[in-house]
Amino acid sequence: MNKQILVSALGAMLLASCADHFDQNFETVRPGKEAQYGYLEQYDALKEYIKDRPNFHLGIGTAVDEYNKKELVYALTNSNFNETVAGNAMKMASCVADDGSMDFEKVKEYVKNATDAGLSVYGHTLAWHAQQPNKYLKNLIKDKELPPDPNGGNMYLKIACGEAGANKWDKQISYELPKALVKGQSYVMSVKVKASDGGTFAAWPIRDASDNKKQCGGSDDVQYLAGYEITKDYSTLKWEFTAEFPIDKLQFVFGNVGGTISCDDFKLTKAGSDENLIENGDFAKESAPGWNQTGCTIQVASEAPSVEIFTDCLRNGEMKTGDDMSNFVVREAGKGDVPGTPIAGGPDGKNCVVVHANANAVNEWDTQFFIYTPNKTWSAGDNYKITFYYKASENIDADTQCHGEPGTYKHWACLNPNPSFTTQWQKYEANGTIPAEGDGMKAIAFNLNKGKKDHAIDYYFADIHWGTVEKGNKKPLTPDEKKDILTTAMQKWIYGMMEATEGKVKAWDVVNEAISGKVGTEFYPLQSATRGTVSADDAKNNFYWQDYLGDLEYVRTAVAAARKGFVDAGGKPEELKLFINDYKLETAYDQNKKLKSLIHWIEEWEKDGVTVIDGIGSQMHVSCCMDPVEQKKREDAYVNMLNLMVKSKKLVRISELDMGLEVKKNEVKDGEYPYVQVNTTDMTEEQHKAMRAYYEFIVKKYLEIVPENQQWGICQWCVTDSPANSGWRAGLPVGLWDSDYYRKHTYGGFAAGLGAPEYWNNAK
Repeated sequence: MNKQILVSALGAMLLASCADHFDQNFETVRPGKEAQYGYLEQYDALKEYIKDRPNFHLGIGTAVDEYNKKELVYALTNSNFNETVAGNAMKMASCVADDGSMDFEKVKEYVKNATDAGLSVYGHTLAWHAQQPNKYLKNLIKDKELPPDPNGGNMYLKIACGEAGANKWDKQISYELPKALVKGQSYVMSVKVKASDGGTFAAWPIRDASDNKKQCGGSDDVQYLAGYEITKDYSTLKWEFTAEFPIDKLQFVFGNVGGTISCDDFKLTKAGSDENLIENGDFAKESAPGWNQTGCTIQVASEAPSVEIFTDCLRNGEMKTGDDMSNFVVREAGKGDVPGTPIAGGPDGKNCVVVHANANAVNEWDTQFFIYTPNKTWSAGDNYKITFYYKASENIDADTQCHGEPGTYKHWACLNPNPSFTTQWQKYEANGTIPAEGDGMKAIAFNLNKGKKDHAIDYYFADIHWGTVEKGNKKPLTPDEKKDILTTAMQKWIYGMMEATEGKVKAWDVVNEAISGKVGTEFYPLQSATRGTVSADDAKNNFYWQDYLGDLEYVRTAVAAARKGFVDAGGKPEELKLFINDYKLETAYDQNKKLKSLIHWIEEWEKDGVTVIDGIGSQMHVSCCMDPVEQKKREDAYVNMLNLMVKSKKLVRISELDMGLEVKKNEVKDGEYPYVQVNTTDMTEEQHKAMRAYYEFIVKKYLEIVPENQQWGICQWCVTDSPANSGWRAGLPVGLWDSDYYRKHTYGGFAAGLGAPEYWNNAK
């Protein structure tokens, strides 16, 4: 196969492996570059350098659709590597549809093709927050509709819209007027509407009997009235208009609306009249005469009675050991703000938090306890409900304040009444409204040095719940209900994947990217949409299993499901290896704190005596830095990463290795990152060779530091340099081959790291 065919077939594809000599006509070095790159022709395929390491997995991220064609990508992958990793095809969103149905046909074909070719397949990934079928998962735990009032209740027109359409007219309801409206007469029309998913609701009255027909049929006499945005709450829409022709049909269009629309109290009157021209507009007769539908279905339904709905804004109000405690912040003298520590001794066998108030305090607020909602900002006028149990080592009062973040004072008064502590457990319960001065608050502060006593006092808090209160016809699922439903969903997905792969995929990223990088804690907490450890966009677009199953249980559930599913599919249990995979484990700026945090969390997950994590995967999306001081820091941090991983006694895998190059900025502002990425098109020979050296360093140090019994291997993530329009490290020199599939200096560095000769020493 010649070069031109190769380039045409692969184009700018990333995550596909490349063997540059599987065909005798393939050129390894770009013509005209022999002086700088000619030595690269002396290298064999990469996997030839690991023949004496039969247990070393030399992996490559692979585009599954291309691999399954058994053409170029297939040949290139098989020629250079002994393990393949699906870039996307084995992630949940690629296999599970919005309705929960699962399709593993592509995965089955990929695994068969790879294993038949003698390659192992590494599974990526079972439990992650990104690339999840969000619609399916969120639908599983949506609010439950309350049953209709058995005594009748309010009747309304229920419209089932299905998926949102592309055009306004894709979905509509219409009403045949018993008598046409009079041309030139003024009218007033209104309806009460709400929608589960929101959207636009517009009125288009029409003269259906007109001879003025559209080319495609239907009347061209349409009077286009305003469209209004509708929400999940009822609003009354109103149109005032003068009939431009004898209108005989009312049309209401809502093509961009999905889910369900509820309509009630349709009313059409002449200006100055109270007579409703729409029969049974309130649907009290439980019928809908004259109404028709297009692109949707309609029925007269009975609305459930409105009930008070409490939505808890706190996590782990029961203070379960090992679960997140970030909603409960303790400030004791000289210790700063830390999450409370759950201990036994609460009411009814529950845990509690103890806060030690020091003697002879300077201020009443020297010791404080905060009930904190990091992802909920309260507004003035918000209705809330709060309950908790409390006691102290003696009878004493405490004041409460409104705070923004804990310690950011807003107002001197919050709860009414303030709690009065006794030596016995008692329950505090109140329905309240956020005061004007509390607008923007996130925390209730308890001042625990009331009276500034000459002796220390212990305060105890337990079973805390603080949330919103509203009226509605739906009831949120309880945390336990959501946990049970999602546990089943996770198990179903993992069992399905294991069945599809038939025990042939023996290593998996069982959990991907669990650890946040939140500053200010001894160990980084997990990523979470509810605790302020991820961005607002990530919280909106991703699905964090840990927010529902718990920090400990979501990993334990995934591990247990993987091991059971693997054995049920015919695999030998001792052959299955499960990894936790994460990024920025090799970073110098935080002294490998993220890796230390991951190791800490692995220890927590394994404390049940059942859960076993076999290995740690490090996504090394690194950059070589032309600042020698900075580069040395990065190399030292990488070495430290390897030593920490070895110390953990887990298998060590470099899971997604690719590399860019950075140079120092000419001007650096205070607090600004001082380096900038260099595009492939702007690279110098010196910079290319620096990257070669870094690749050699990375691979050599892995083989030098990691004992053979802990070595899993190294997976190169980007084969070629990234195109300028790529969604991953666009325009950067991240490959071992350039964009035209010629070997780069980095190829030589990787090969030398594996044990190949450093042929460049003898190059002219």
